[in-house]
Amino acid sequence: MAVKAVQQIMLGSVTKNEKQALETLKTIKSAGYDGIELNGFMIRPTSFMVRMMTKMAGMPVGKGGNLDWKSLITQTGLSVVSIHEDLGTIGRETDRVIAEAKSFGTDKIVITGMYRFDYSDKGAVQKLAQDLNAAGENLKREGIQLLYHNHNCEFRKTEANKTAYELLIEETDSEAVGFELDSYWAAEAGVYPLDLMKKLGGRMKLYHINDRGTRIEGASMTPILKSDSMELGYGNMNLQELVAQALRVNVDAIILESHKNWVNGSPIESLKLSADFMNQEVS
Repeated sequence: MAVKAVQQIMLGSVTKNEKQALETLKTIKSAGYDGIELNGFMIRPTSFMVRMMTKMAGMPVGKGGNLDWKSLITQTGLSVVSIHEDLGTIGRETDRVIAEAKSFGTDKIVITGMYRFDYSDKGAVQKLAQDLNAAGENLKREGIQLLYHNHNCEFRKTEANKTAYELLIEETDSEAVGFELDSYWAAEAGVYPLDLMKKLGGRMKLYHINDRGTRIEGASMTPILKSDSMELGYGNMNLQELVAQALRVNVDAIILESHKNWVNGSPIESLKLSADFMNQEVS
């Protein structure tokens, strides 16, 4: 049975201190979620620059890195499904990353893409695949799985008929590197997520779920509306078929990660609404 979880990136504005963080985690649990996916840069003190960059992107991380997340999570009974890290940190601080994952009771480390990286450069993508294989082998020796999480940049073409994501699938070792598919970003890039899920098969260990649509009501100025993140079931993605495929390949967790376009600007209200879909479809 797949764990229903929430990505920590949604919670920066509602985990500003121990009391607020505990209440937020309790709310997640009471809404029907079983777990949480953590980010390394949110469970440890983070530089001002990182906090500013995420805030500018609309997803503030806050100052939760000063909190005792292990104690908070233990108190609420949530499980930790994985921890997001960057490839550089995994390479420089392998032992610490492994120890931290084990301390939280998870066997999965997820890389969330590369910054200042040209995904249209075939050679660079092939080198990335080699680096992922090496990191995955190092983690595997200690019982930790390495997964790769996509955004939309991986769907740039490296050649006429192949995307960077397809190249990563082909050139990574299935025994060392798995995937955490984010169907929102695939759809945003014009790719049909179900086809990707079928291509990944059992290599998809975790599934990031989000919906996509618009909140604009009434007449619009032009015939073209901007679409954005939506609560599950409130957008236009066929999430039922995607969840069914994820369950078919026995993903370990289905993880909600909606973006800044939350109902009433509240991540708490948003994750509660999405819980209705999760509790019905992920069973």
